[in-house]
Amino acid sequence: MRKVSRSQRGIGRHLSDEELLMLADEEVSPDQATRFRRHLASCGECRARATRTELAIADFVELHQDRFHRKASVNPAIRASLKAQLRMQAAEPEMRTGFWRPMAYAAMLLVMVGAGFWLLSAQKQARSSQTANLSLPDRRFTPGAVQPAAVADLCRMSDSDAPPEVAQAVKQQVFDDYGLPVSTSRSYELDYLITPQLGGANDPKNLWPEPYSSTEWNAHIKDELEDRFHDMVCDGRLDLATAQREISGDWIAAYKKYFNTQVPLSEAQARNRMPALFRRVSAGY
Repeated sequence: MRKVSRSQRGIGRHLSDEELLMLADEEVSPDQATRFRRHLASCGECRARATRTELAIADFVELHQDRFHRKASVNPAIRASLKAQLRMQAAEPEMRTGFWRPMAYAAMLLVMVGAGFWLLSAQKQARSSQTANLSLPDRRFTPGAVQPAAVADLCRMSDSDAPPEVAQAVKQQVFDDYGLPVSTSRSYELDYLITPQLGGANDPKNLWPEPYSSTEWNAHIKDELEDRFHDMVCDGRLDLATAQREISGDWIAAYKKYFNTQVPLSEAQARNRMPALFRRVSAGY
């Protein structure tokens, strides 16, 4: 006589917790899935247990994705660990009794909470390190890009002119490249490495999310260098190609060089240093 597995028996019984977990994780055959779902449609107790199982997994996935990155997937090792513990609990006979089942789901929640705290801690450390490094762009994504432009045309542009609008798709691409959700964009300026006033192109290779205030070498400080380079190019004190090369190579080093300082200056301090700066540049220092 052919032995019939639990998964192949009729629907006149309750589904086991292990079967519910397999169904939630799509690890059953199409025929089994059909029979299981048909049973769930007629059994309120199993349907409630199936809902709790699915929510346990879904909440864990949502915690990871919403907190960290919309495109991030759950770490396979963490997901495998969660599934293994859920299956172990589901396979224990006493867990299938009415008295022990609430404790099984409580254990599931403890697993998710523990994993959630680990993920939050790891993400916090990663974001702290990443923010510190974003003062300078990652040259793999933002090497800088220029477009043909005459100096006379660039000098007709004011420092206060709004830069070209960046398409939402391009913005999304740049933030994705840097592993940041677009929802954090208020903390960053989607900045041109080579500003359009210096011939910079409206191109993803010339854009990066530069912090506004989380680091001392931030977007506001770079604005001062951009304005100064624009003035110097238009006054004939600096060659356009040199300005493009220096600001794209290492804008912080360029700032220190042209403002003769090792620390960021306030706007007033930067302006006060310019007469001496011009004399140094003109003299070849």
